[in-house]
Order: sequence, then C-alpha cells, then structure tokens
Amino acid sequence: MENTVEQRLQLLADLQRIDTQLDRLRQIRGGLPEEVQDLEDELEGLRTRLERLHEEIDNAKSEIRNRENVIAESKELIKKYERQLNEVKNNREFEALNKEIELANLEILTSERKIKIFHEFIEEKQAKMDEVQATFDERKNDLDAKNKELEVIIIETRAEEQKLMEDSKKASEKLEKRLQRAYSRIRGNMRNGLAVVTMDRGACGGCFAIIPPQRQAEIRQSKKLIVCENCGRILVDKSYFGVEEPVLVEDEKASVRRKTTRRVAAKSETEAAE
Repeated sequence: MENTVEQRLQLLADLQRIDTQLDRLRQIRGGLPEEVQDLEDELEGLRTRLERLHEEIDNAKSEIRNRENVIAESKELIKKYERQLNEVKNNREFEALNKEIELANLEILTSERKIKIFHEFIEEKQAKMDEVQATFDERKNDLDAKNKELEVIIIETRAEEQKLMEDSKKASEKLEKRLQRAYSRIRGNMRNGLAVVTMDRGACGGCFAIIPPQRQAEIRQSKKLIVCENCGRILVDKSYFGVEEPVLVEDEKASVRRKTTRRVAAKSETEAAE
C-alpha cells in the first residue's frame, strides 16, 4: 500500500533525524583521520630525506677513504722515486724522477684539500640530518598521540555508528525509490547534510530564506511535499521532528574532542607511571 503524504513526510523526517545523529557522531572524529594521514605523509617525506642525507654522508666518507688511499699510494711512489734517484746515470733520468715526485706531492696536496672539503660537507649534512631527525621524532610523537585519540574515539563510537547506519538503511528502504533518490541528492548537495528541515520563525530552517505565508500554511497542512524555493530542501512542520530538530552543532565536535584528548592524556600518564 502506498504511503500517504503525511507518512512520507514522517519517514523523511525520521530518516533525517537518524542521519543527523550519524553525522554528529562522525563529526566527533573531526579532522583527525585527515590529520593522521597528513602526519603519515610528512613522516614519509622526512624519512626519505633522512635516507638521502645518510646516503650523501656515506658517499662523502667513501670519497675520503679513496683519497686517503691515493695519499698512501703517492707516498709509496715518492719513497720509490727517491730510492731510484740514488741510481740515476744522467740528468735526464734525474729530472724525470723529480718530476714524478712533484706530481705525487701535488696529488697528496690535492687529496688533502678534498678530504678537508668532504669533512666540512659531512659536518654540514650531519647537522641537517640531526635537525631533520628532531623534526621526525616530534612528528612521530604527534602521530602516536593522534592515533591514540582516534583509536579511542573509534572504539567508543563504533557500535553506535553501526546501529545508526543500519537504522538509516531501514528508514530509507521504507521510502519510495523516487523519494530515496531525491533525499540522497539534496543531502549530498548540502554542506551540513540537512535535506529535510522545519520552518524557523517563518523562514527555511536550512538557508533561512523567508517563506511566503501561503507556503507556510501548506507546510502546516502537510497535504503535499514542499521544497524551499531558495535552497531546495524539503520543508516539514516541526511536529514531524518532535522535540529534537535536525541541527548540527559545530561546538559539539570540539567539546567531545577536548574530552577525548584529556582521556588519552590521562591514560598515557597512567601508563608512564606504571
């Protein structure tokens, strides 16, 4: 049997009431999931940066070892050439050996300068690495705290959220497909998720546009489904919502978040004391 207009309006109001409760519950989490994701992304970037700095330091240390080997080899060559000087038979050989000794000494000086540069490079990169590591540790602590807070909220709201989702599905299934689609479309277009609202002192409870007197009378009579000419929300008489009306309170989210944060902090202090 097809529902009457009054029954349809009541079903829409009931569905909106349930969905508003679900929205309030999800608002408790606020931006925590996004904050956690942002921190995870930042940590991944810092981790990559630390790996790159570590690689640069390792490469510089490798270059230092190579240059130290060059210095050692050059010193051995100098000793060898100096021994050969005692056995030269002409000036040409003497000059050639001296030239090799000069080149070896030049190689030593060049390597020593480069070793000094590499040591300065390592000091600079190590200082930067210590700075990035400190930031990483700080962000990691922030992430752990946010994860704990989110975990507490999810545990406390999981059962209620599941029940509300089931109630919303059942309430939606009682509506005709046409009304289901209209409700979902309107709700999806509204930032606060309100598709069904009441009149508030002669104005739309969603956009606060003034409703003409004739329209107000029609809304009270509940003889047909009426939408706001300004925002497109479905308008119903206050009696369909009883005492509670579909209003999302932004301060509620902050209040619950503060309470949860205090619980998480207290829990952490207890664990630390143990």
